[in-house]
Amino acid sequence: MGLALLYAYRSQTPSVPEVGISKAIQDVNAGKVKTVTIVASSATLEFKDTSLGKEQTTLQEPDTLMAKAVADYNATHADTVDLKIGRDNQTFSVVGSIVLSLLPVLLIGGFFFYMMRQAQGTNNQALSFGKSRARMFIGNKPTVTFDDVAGVEEAKQELTEVVEFLKYPEKFSSLGARIPRGVLLVGPPGTGKTMLARAVAGEAGVPFFSISGSEFVEMFVGVGASRVRDLFDQAKRNAPCIVFIDEIDAVGRQRGAGLGGSHDEREQTLNQILVEMDGFDTGTNVIVVAATNRPDVLDPALLRPGRFDRQVVLDRPDIKGRKAILDVHVRGKPLDKNVDLLRIGQISPGFSGADLANVVNEAAILAARRNKKQIGQIDFEEALEKVALGPERRSRVITEKEKWIVAYHEAGHALCFKLLKHTNPVHKISVVARGMAMGVTWSLPQEDRYFRTRKEFEDDIAAALGGWVAEQLHLGGDATTGASNDIEKATEMARQMVTKFGMSEKLGPLQYGKTDELIFLGRQIQEERNYSEDVAKIIDSEVHDIVDRARQRAYEVLTNNRDKLDLVVSKLIEQETLESDEFNKLFDGEPDAGVPVAASTPDQSPPPGAPAGEERRREKGEKGKGPAPAPTPA
Repeated sequence: MGLALLYAYRSQTPSVPEVGISKAIQDVNAGKVKTVTIVASSATLEFKDTSLGKEQTTLQEPDTLMAKAVADYNATHADTVDLKIGRDNQTFSVVGSIVLSLLPVLLIGGFFFYMMRQAQGTNNQALSFGKSRARMFIGNKPTVTFDDVAGVEEAKQELTEVVEFLKYPEKFSSLGARIPRGVLLVGPPGTGKTMLARAVAGEAGVPFFSISGSEFVEMFVGVGASRVRDLFDQAKRNAPCIVFIDEIDAVGRQRGAGLGGSHDEREQTLNQILVEMDGFDTGTNVIVVAATNRPDVLDPALLRPGRFDRQVVLDRPDIKGRKAILDVHVRGKPLDKNVDLLRIGQISPGFSGADLANVVNEAAILAARRNKKQIGQIDFEEALEKVALGPERRSRVITEKEKWIVAYHEAGHALCFKLLKHTNPVHKISVVARGMAMGVTWSLPQEDRYFRTRKEFEDDIAAALGGWVAEQLHLGGDATTGASNDIEKATEMARQMVTKFGMSEKLGPLQYGKTDELIFLGRQIQEERNYSEDVAKIIDSEVHDIVDRARQRAYEVLTNNRDKLDLVVSKLIEQETLESDEFNKLFDGEPDAGVPVAASTPDQSPPPGAPAGEERRREKGEKGKGPAPAPTPA
C-alpha cells in the first residue's frame, strides 16, 4: 500500500517548465541564474530569485553552448554561476517507473502463489485431503528390535516368521507357501502392540508405514478410500514393507448397523481396505500389521484368512514377563546395588508394560527429587504405590474423629484379609489419603492367578465389608458414607457370582441377562432380561444372602479379635502407615509390637473419636455394642 501511494505521488509531481536554449543563455547572461545542472542532453537552471523557480532546456551541444555561456559569464562577472555535471539516470527512472506500475499486479500474483503453496503443504488439507498421512520410517537403521520388547515371548515367536518372510521370501515361495497378508495384534492398552510392530520392521530392515485408523475418515465423502489407495500405492512402490494401522477398530467396525452419515464413509474406507488387502493384485510383498483392543467389534470380513491371517494376543505379563520388562526399562539408569527388580515384579500383578515403564520413570523422578545419584529400592516401591494407588495427599486436613473412623475402617479390612483363609495377604495399610480415597488397605496375591473360586469370592466380599463392620463397632452401631465403594464392589461381585459364574445353588449353572453393545461405541449400553420376574426375585434374594453371609463373617472375625483391631488402629493413629512386616508383628503379638493407645491403663479415658457410652473392652473376646449377629448359616 505504501509503495502504491509513493507511485501515485510521483506520478502527480509537477514537471519543470522547458524553454529554448536561447532563452536559457539569455537568463545566464542576465545574471538571473544561480546554478546550472547538466545531465546528458538537458540542463536545469535554478534562479537566484526563488520565486522564479526552475526551468529546463534541451541541449544539442552541451559542452559548447550552455557550458560556454556559463564560463563566459563567470569570467566577466564577480558573482558566478555554479555549474554541475551529473550522470544520466534516465534508464533508472524508466525501470523504476515500470516496476512501480507493475507492483500491484506482482503483489496480487504473489498472494495467490503463497495461498496455493500453503494449500499443498502437509499441514493443510485443502488440496491434499486425498493423500495418505502415513509416516514412513526407514528400516535400515532400526531404533526398536525384538531385544527392546519383553514379556511377550509367544507373540515374538509368531512375528519372527513374518520377519523371515520379508527377509527371505524365496525360502517359502519355493515350497509353495504364501506370504501372510496381515497380522492382527490384540491386547489391552499398554501391552506393547505398537512397539512390537516397530520391532518387526526393525528386525526385517524394511520400510515401515505407520498410520492411525482415525486418520482415514474425514467429513468429505470418498476421502478415506482415496487415502487407503494412496497408502497402498506408496507401500507397493517400497515393497517389501510393513503397513501398520493402529486402532483399526476406528474404521474396521462391523458393517450394516449404521444410521447413515459418517458411517457410510467409514464403510467405504473399510471396503477399500478389504480390496487392497486381498483383491486381484495379490503378488505384492506388503504385510499389514494392525492393532486393536476391541477385536469383538471388527467386521468378520477383516478376520477371514487371506486378510488378517494371524491374530497375535498380547496379554498382561506374568511375573517373569514383568521382571524382563523392568530389565529393559532400567537400561542405562544408575541403580543402587540393593535394587531387587524381581520383588518389584512380584508386587505389581496386573501391570502392563506401559505401567511398568511409568513405574521406572516415576522412580527416577523420585530419586532426582531427593538429590540421589542412584535409584534405590525405596524409590521403586514408592513409585509403584503412586502409580497403583495415586499420590499421597498429606495436605488434606481431617478432624480427629474422622481420622479414628478411617483407621478403624482400614484396620477392619486388614484383619479380614489376614484372618480369612482365601484372601490375599496385606501389603500395606495407610490412613493417608490417596487419590479420592481417605485411606488404603493394599492386598496383593503371592502369585499370578487366572481362576477364582466361590470361596475366594465369598472371602473377598467379607473383606470388602470389613471396613463397614469396623466402623459400626467403633461408632456403636452407626454407619458412615465411607464404605459406599466397598458396598458397590461387594454387591457387584455377588451379582456376578449368581448371574454370570453359576455359583448359586438355587439357580444353578445358568447365565442370566444378555448384554447388548452398540457397534459404534463398542461399549455396553443395555442389558436384556432373558428371565422372568420370579427368577429376578430369586436373583435378588441370592445376592442379598451372599452379601449378608459375608457381613456375618466379617462381624464374627472383628468381634472375636477386637483387641487386635484396637491394636492395629492405635498403631495407625500413631504412625499413619503400616507395612506388611509391621502388621504381621502386631498381629502375632511380638514384644515390640506396642500397646494400644486406647487400653494402655485401666483408668485412661477414651481417646478422641472413641465410641461414646461404651466401655472399652480389655479382654479378648469380650463383646461390645454393635449390630447383632445374624444366625450362622448351617
